[in-house]
Amino acid sequence: METYLRVTFHSEGAKPSEIADRLREFGFVPTQGNYDFVYDWSATPTRDQVLDLADEVTNLLRGYHVLVEIETV
Repeated sequence: METYLRVTFHSEGAKPSEIADRLREFGFVPTQGNYDFVYDWSATPTRDQVLDLADEVTNLLRGYHVLVEIETV
């Protein structure tokens, strides 16, 4: 399974390159298309693991003035 992120930036927020660096350090890979980043799970995650990942992304980007949409498929 994979978790996809779509990031919406705010003109008063952090630079896109800074957000990309933080997400890459966390394990996300930049991608092209409908989403900006993808996290590849090594196995099928549980619902709690997906929620934990979403919590961690929220904490990671808190204060950077970006909106994040998360989808796991």
